[in-house]
Amino acid sequence: MIHRLAVFCGSKSGANPLYVEHAKKIGSWMAINQVTLIYGGGSVGIMGAIADTIMQNGGKVVGVIPEVLMQWEKGHTYITELIQVSDMHQRKKLMYDLCEAAVILPGGNGTMDELFEMLTWNTLQIHDKKIFLLNSGGYYHHLLEHFAHMQFEGFLHESWKDRLVVVDTPEQLFDLLIS
Repeated sequence: MIHRLAVFCGSKSGANPLYVEHAKKIGSWMAINQVTLIYGGGSVGIMGAIADTIMQNGGKVVGVIPEVLMQWEKGHTYITELIQVSDMHQRKKLMYDLCEAAVILPGGNGTMDELFEMLTWNTLQIHDKKIFLLNSGGYYHHLLEHFAHMQFEGFLHESWKDRLVVVDTPEQLFDLLIS
């Protein structure tokens, strides 16, 4: 059972309400199962939705936010702990250090940066933490096709499926986090 889960996701809610709905389902499950959220520290978008849901259900939330993003992502002041760091590199490193596994929800450039850095670190054996990708409403279909293309073209050292577990629903994720 995972006890500290990093969630990388958007500071915006996105166009499909399913993205926030899935974040809230994950947040409720985490609170009920006493899984601490390690996340980017924002109070808006999908980030805010999952943090708020966990806090409303008596769970624990640790946010890690660079000083420069306190205004941009509206640093969350109603969580268990908010850690301010000096830059994005420190944010990602601390989040990786604090978590046992990570899940990637829909998001933009920052979420992609976090996903690719974790995948790269896994490949280089800097860490071996499980990485789950929640393909809510097919949001990541194109990215998964690109992973397959990179594999086909011979640019990956191993199968991307060895490093990334793809699920389509929160319930599929929960089954994997328990085992």
